[in-house]
Amino acid sequence: MRFVLLCILLASISITPVYGQQPKAITNSIGMKMVLISAGAFTMGSPIEEVGRLANETPHEVTISKSYYLGAYEVNQEQYEKVMGNNPSEFKGAKNPVEMVTYEDAVHYCKKLSELAEEKAAGREYKLPTEAEWEYACRVGSNTAFHFGDIEESLLEYAWFAKNAGGKTNLVGEKKSNARGLYDMHGNVCEWCQDWYADYPSSATNDPQGPNGGTYKVVRGGGWLNGAGRCRSAFRSWRGPSNRDLSLGFRVALIPPTKKPESPSPK
Repeated sequence: MRFVLLCILLASISITPVYGQQPKAITNSIGMKMVLISAGAFTMGSPIEEVGRLANETPHEVTISKSYYLGAYEVNQEQYEKVMGNNPSEFKGAKNPVEMVTYEDAVHYCKKLSELAEEKAAGREYKLPTEAEWEYACRVGSNTAFHFGDIEESLLEYAWFAKNAGGKTNLVGEKKSNARGLYDMHGNVCEWCQDWYADYPSSATNDPQGPNGGTYKVVRGGGWLNGAGRCRSAFRSWRGPSNRDLSLGFRVALIPPTKKPESPSPK
């Protein structure tokens, strides 16, 4: 009788198939490392007492209900050129972050990357992170100005910004990462996000995607020409989707595949 009850219990449990058990990190077909960000909840925005905070950083509770992958590094020029066939950057360097890209360029890049044969076979679909996904990944559970704390001087160890960048972008991944293994979240180039810009809600929300339309797209993270206040985890900026400038790039996100990867075609 106990055996029968055990069988019934096991049958009622939804067991994730082997291909659904996601590795903590993957490297895709163009050498891009993606880090798994597990689902969870956090306080988005900044407390009133945070030095440098702005009025558009209203703190509110956010739940990220599904795990996702985020690029360990900003998309570099070599990776951009492999997919798009061109390099619009002003500060040339294969391992420097791509810049001078519009929001439309970044979205097109994600689409073309998803369409590469190896990525398609693996069931991978790339996108820009939402603003909430970006901040959640950056913070790693912190509620301080930066993911490592509040001491501005320590930013020199983690980011290229106005104080140390030398008036240009620098190699991705040269500074310390956050505890999730994500580099340059506080500097080098600012990063396009998926959302249209709008004021935050004042109440708790699940998986926010931003409004359905608007004039500006959200930009997160500090850049090489920004002061420390604009490199904070909660800092929000915005640009028109066709805007391009010397301090604006992106990193990609990836929703873990829900289907079994395709088997290679028989030859």
